[in-house]
Amino acid sequence: METPILDPTDHQGGKAYGMLMEEKAKLLGEINEEFRNDDTYKDVEDLNEKLNSYKEKFMEFDLDNSGDINYMGLKLMLEKLGSPKTHKEILKIVSEVDTTESGTISYKEFLWMMLGGKNCILRLILFFESVGQEAPKQKGVAPPRTIDSLP
Repeated sequence: METPILDPTDHQGGKAYGMLMEEKAKLLGEINEEFRNDDTYKDVEDLNEKLNSYKEKFMEFDLDNSGDINYMGLKLMLEKLGSPKTHKEILKIVSEVDTTESGTISYKEFLWMMLGGKNCILRLILFFESVGQEAPKQKGVAPPRTIDSLP
């Protein structure tokens, strides 16, 4: 299958983008399969769910669809999780994880960081992501209130 090329002048580029995302999801799925078959990660609890969740997170923050998370993608991820970092802190996180010295975080490096034993800042932030989220607001009719319940 041909690799789709995104042309910014093509106003009907949705099909090419969809094909690109399908191909990217397939490649990341193959890497997930490698991790599922690796004896190192057999003891990880809920491995399939974690891998699928990490795949979605990675695809969301791979801004240029290169297969790597760059500085801006990492910065956006941390800001969205409510933990913005300075440029130096982001460089430190990338240098901790980047084994190929490419200056970016590949999907394999991302999974190694999230599933591996190394204590990394980014893993801790993603792990406690749900702590920073607000409780969901109730929908529907508001419950009746009394004067005593008012602030």
